[in-house]
Amino acid sequence: MNPDKIRNILNVLFMVLALAAIIVYFAVADFKVFIYLCGGAIFVKLMEFFIRFTNR
Repeated sequence: MNPDKIRNILNVLFMVLALAAIIVYFAVADFKVFIYLCGGAIFVKLMEFFIRFTNR
């Protein structure tokens, strides 16, 4: 699969997770859910970052 296509999918997934984290921060009383969503978003962004700089 094309690395640019994978990067685009990972970027969209990151934005969805980041938006979900913001919504959960204000809507849910359990702070752990927010932390897990933020951690997942950061992990996805790091994967995209790794793909960007290894495929040059």
